[in-house]
Amino acid sequence: MACGTEDNKTVSESIVNFKVEYKGALKAIMHKGDLSSKANLRDLENFEHVYALGAMENLKGEIQIFDSKAYNTMTSDDALIVDSSFNKKASLLVYARVNKWKAFTLPSDVVGYKQLEKYIEEMAKKNQIQMDEPFPFLIEGKVKACDWHVINWKDGDTEHSHDKHINSGLNGTIANKPVEMLGFFSNSHHAIFTHHTTNMHIHVKTADNKIAGHVDDITLGEGTTLKLPYVK
Repeated sequence: MACGTEDNKTVSESIVNFKVEYKGALKAIMHKGDLSSKANLRDLENFEHVYALGAMENLKGEIQIFDSKAYNTMTSDDALIVDSSFNKKASLLVYARVNKWKAFTLPSDVVGYKQLEKYIEEMAKKNQIQMDEPFPFLIEGKVKACDWHVINWKDGDTEHSHDKHINSGLNGTIANKPVEMLGFFSNSHHAIFTHHTTNMHIHVKTADNKIAGHVDDITLGEGTTLKLPYVK
């Protein structure tokens, strides 16, 4: 699980039990229209405790891997298809292997996206996670609302925007349902795997595995759990 070059970079292991890697970059997709394959999910298939998210080759779906189980999603005739195979390629992929997590119950005043972002940063610092490197996190519990989308980019369209990415395929809101979310946090990877307005990139799946995709906004419910990689 190694990468090279500016857009395929390996982050060195620190004192925690994980290593974040990525292939591809949002800036290449958004500004250059480069939707070509940068990673093959087959390369992750035989590793344990893999967590990954990203966009499929040619932006024809979303990638979600939770603890080495794939819940990749695509659209067909306005229907959502969940695919558990690893026979997909990615134009953007962020991933890590995490053997052990530490759980925290989110305070009741952490409800929205920006509040969650601030709380994750605070808890990461308190738990000795190095903030100059990216790290993964999990959110588990019932959400009041979670806006999601699964991209299905139109062939030949070279004009990219965040709104067009949301509306090109399927989108909706998960309401009052238990979910699991996987995110990657970094304050130094804007336009690589986070947009310039946020330090987080998050994907979601419902507990029944019927919906999975990219998270656009969140309203959390009470008793939600945050999990961060366990520090050695």
